Order: sequence, then structure tokens, then C-alpha cells
Amino acid sequence: MNFSHSFLKKLDKSPEKIRERFEERLGIFVENPFTSELSNHALQGNFAGRRSINITGDWRAIYKKVGEDDVCFVAIGTHSQLYKK
Repeated sequence: MNFSHSFLKKLDKSPEKIRERFEERLGIFVENPFTSELSNHALQGNFAGRRSINITGDWRAIYKKVGEDDVCFVAIGTHSQLYKK
């Protein structure tokens, strides 16, 4: 599992509650990335080829597959931050 530089930078600037929640969700993701709890789904548009998981009701983490068994988290933020038009 990898994290882009921009992902880590944004995560570091996120509220502590979000950082803690991401760690919890990451543990769930490692166990079963498609559990309904994460609402893992494919994205379209600017994020085509990537997937999103829920961190909280409003916060999302976006990742892309980078190998047979590896992913790279590339973005994190609120729904409006990530998907603004």
C-alpha cells in the first residue's frame, strides 16, 4: 500500500479526528476493501479509474490500483473539496 505525497500532505493538514478515523478505516480496508461499511465505489469523470472509500459521512479517500495486489491513496478530503465542479 502506497500514499502519494499530496495525499500525505493533505492528511497531515486534516483535523486530528479525521486522521484517527482514516487509520481506523484503513485497518478495515486492509481486512476487506469491499465491506459495505466503506462504501467502496468506482469513480467517473476526473477520477475515472480510481475508487473512493468513506472516512466519515462527508470525508472520502480516493485510491487507484497500482499492481495486482497494491493500491496507492491519491486524495483525501470532503465530498465538496474532492468533487467540486
